[in-house]
Amino acid sequence: MAKNREESKEGDSRRSSKKTRSTQSSKKRRKIIFFWILFGMVCCLNLGLFYFSRVYKNAREATNTMYSPNNVKKKRDTTSLLKNGEPISILLMGTDTGALGRNFKGRTDTLILLTLNPDKKHMTLVSLPRDAKVAITNYESYYPSKLNSAYDYGGSTTAVKTVQKYLNVPIDFYATINMGGLENMVNAVNGVDVKPTLSFSYGGYSFTKNKMVHMSGPEALAYVRMRHDDPQGDYGRQLRQRQVLTKIAANGSSLKNLLSEKFFNEISKQLKTDLSFNDIMLLALKYRTATHHMTSDHAQGDPELINGVSFESVPEDEKQRVTDLLRSSLNIPKADTGNTLLNSDDTSATDSQN
Repeated sequence: MAKNREESKEGDSRRSSKKTRSTQSSKKRRKIIFFWILFGMVCCLNLGLFYFSRVYKNAREATNTMYSPNNVKKKRDTTSLLKNGEPISILLMGTDTGALGRNFKGRTDTLILLTLNPDKKHMTLVSLPRDAKVAITNYESYYPSKLNSAYDYGGSTTAVKTVQKYLNVPIDFYATINMGGLENMVNAVNGVDVKPTLSFSYGGYSFTKNKMVHMSGPEALAYVRMRHDDPQGDYGRQLRQRQVLTKIAANGSSLKNLLSEKFFNEISKQLKTDLSFNDIMLLALKYRTATHHMTSDHAQGDPELINGVSFESVPEDEKQRVTDLLRSSLNIPKADTGNTLLNSDDTSATDSQN
C-alpha cells in the first residue's frame, strides 16, 4: 500500500510538473504574440506618422507657393465659417494665356462661382459668360466692358469685386487656375474619366458623344478649348470646363494623390489662391462631404453687338435666378441681384450679402 501511495505521488508530481511547464510555455507564447502585435502596432503607427508628415510637408510647401492674398475686404467672417463647417463660396478663374508662357496674366477664359455646403452634402458650380456686359469696378469709364477683362484690369481683386457686385453674392475666396497648365494638372492626377457632351475633333483628338473616355492632359486641354464648332458656343465650352475641373478635384482628393509629391508640386505651379494652409486643412477636414452631390449651371445671356463688339447681355430675371440659386446654396436670405451698371464705391450692391 505504501509503495502504491508513493507511485501515485510520483505520478501526481510528474503531471504537476508537466502542467507547470505547459503553463509556462503558454505564457511564453502569449508574450511572444503580444510582442509581435505590439511591434506591428508600433510599425503601423510609425508608418502612419511618416505618411502624415509627408502629406503635411507636401501640403504646406504647395500652399505657401499658391498663397496670394488680394485686397478684397471679406463680406463675411471666413475663419468662423470654415471652423464651423458652414457653406462657403470660391470664385474659380481660369486665365487664358498660360499656354503662351504668361502665367496668371491676361483675361479669364473661365469664370465659375463654386459653393460648398457640407451639411447638404452638395456643391454648386455656376459658370458666368466671359463676354457678359458689365461695368468693371473702379474701371467704370470703360463701360461697357466684358466680364473676363476684369482680371486683366486689376487682377483677382478687381475680378472678385466685380462678380460680387454683379450678382450680389458674397465671395469668400478665390482661386486662379492657369488653364494653359491644365494638361499638367490632369497628368498629375493620372488622367480623368469624362463623358463628352458632343462629338467633335479638335487639336488632333476625336471625341464621341456620351462615350466615356480616359483623357490625358493634352486630350483634356483640347476637349475644353474647342468653342466655335459647339452649337452652344461658349456655353458648351463652359460645361466641358466644369466637367474636367470637377474630375480633377475628385481625383485630387484621393489618398494616392494626397501622398504624391508630384501632385502637390504640379498643383502649386498652376494655382493662385487666398486660401491659407490652415484654410485648406479645414476644407479637407470639414468639406469632403460637399462633393457627394453636384449642381452644374450657368448664367444664360443674349448676344448684343455694341460698336462692332460682341457682348452677352444677361437679362435681369436670369441674373436673379442665378443669385437665388447661389444664395440658397450658401444658406443666406434671398436678395435682389446686383446691378449691371456698377458704382465704384464698393457699397451699392453688397449691403444685403450676409
